[in-house]
Amino acid sequence: MTSSNETKFKRDYQKHLQHLTLKGLQPKTIEAYSRAIRRMGEYFHYLIDDLSEQQLTQYFVTLLESHSWSTVKLDLYGLKFFYQHVLNKPWLHVDLIKPPRATRLPDIVTVDEAAKLFNATHKLSYRVFYFTVYSLGLRLGEGLRLEVGDIDTQRQRVHIRDAKGNKDRFVPLPKTTLDVLRRFWSIHRNPVLLFPNRKAGLKGSYVASTPLDRGGVQTTMHKVVEACGIKKRSPSIVCATAMPLI
Repeated sequence: MTSSNETKFKRDYQKHLQHLTLKGLQPKTIEAYSRAIRRMGEYFHYLIDDLSEQQLTQYFVTLLESHSWSTVKLDLYGLKFFYQHVLNKPWLHVDLIKPPRATRLPDIVTVDEAAKLFNATHKLSYRVFYFTVYSLGLRLGEGLRLEVGDIDTQRQRVHIRDAKGNKDRFVPLPKTTLDVLRRFWSIHRNPVLLFPNRKAGLKGSYVASTPLDRGGVQTTMHKVVEACGIKKRSPSIVCATAMPLI
């Protein structure tokens, strides 16, 4: 049986989702802020309308035992958004947490390591996707959102839309990448998406309206990295090389 507290929480949570959408936030931000409210709802038994500084301190200390500082920060921002736009209450806990300053460089794979990653990825759609992200220097979400119309063959560039900070940008299009994408598109022939999902098989990819699953792309990459014996944490693929993929 659903309690009155849970019922009110669910109603406020739906308002939270609506405000997140109307404010034009990026999908990843909406996902993070909504996850924060769900997590806090469960922790506080759906009573999050009037949390004290002591309650929040204990929550974030507990959260930090199993999650990163980035998650703690996102949960704080998600709750702040909830208070301001759903509860219409002033926010008094902005300085509650202060992550330690840290400057970390990503683990960059070498050209040889990148070649091993591509060759060890047996699913064609993932292999082409990794190579495209690699050769164009894209973030995961930017690669997934690529559409056929973003490829400018005349100017040899790619239009990256809704990038970080809601900004568009252009990146150079190497000939090798263009050739790979052309051959890959000739297989699925989706009129809009460069990387349509394959849930319905090859025939279904032609009419797919959503791109490859983000989780599947990430999970497969982690498995391939482990299978290749690359001892780097979350390696970044950022430098291009020419190799046959199809």
